[in-house]
Amino acid sequence: MRKLTWVAAAAGVVLLVAGCGSEGGGADKGGSSSGGSSAAGADSAGGSGGSDGERLTGAAVTAELTAAATGAGFAQDASGEQIPAEVKDCMVSWTADAEKAADPAKSYTDTVAALNKGGWTEERSSGQGGSVIKSLKKSSWQLQASNHSQGPLKLVMFVAVDSGPECAAAIAEENAKAKQ
Repeated sequence: MRKLTWVAAAAGVVLLVAGCGSEGGGADKGGSSSGGSSAAGADSAGGSGGSDGERLTGAAVTAELTAAATGAGFAQDASGEQIPAEVKDCMVSWTADAEKAADPAKSYTDTVAALNKGGWTEERSSGQGGSVIKSLKKSSWQLQASNHSQGPLKLVMFVAVDSGPECAAAIAEENAKAKQ
């Protein structure tokens, strides 16, 4: 039950950040995230090679994240949060084992760079106290890439949520079940 609550909270953070970008999005490169029909359309219409407008699946996002992160020197933390089966195609959580990475900050930067090369567009970035959080978008997916590897707690994680209407409904239903 705790894992489901955490995943629901992570989805809320991703969706909240995605929604915040729609207000005053003129300062962000690429414009607003919610009105991004032109940007999303360009991404889904073949911008990443081979998708030809097909919906980006949770399995495809997982494969992209795994390839980018492991190629940058991360191993996946097997104890990371698990996504409920009902929303596996709408949400992806990938936690790096930052303790085992030679240089977690460099691996994080390299992972984000690999995702950018794969068609993910960085919409915004924030940093405070040695932590960095970047928001990326591809098609209808929003990805939060978090690096909190400065200091004693080493946490690097990537949480992606499909903000399309079908997934929004499935996630809302799963959140409602978790509250009961």
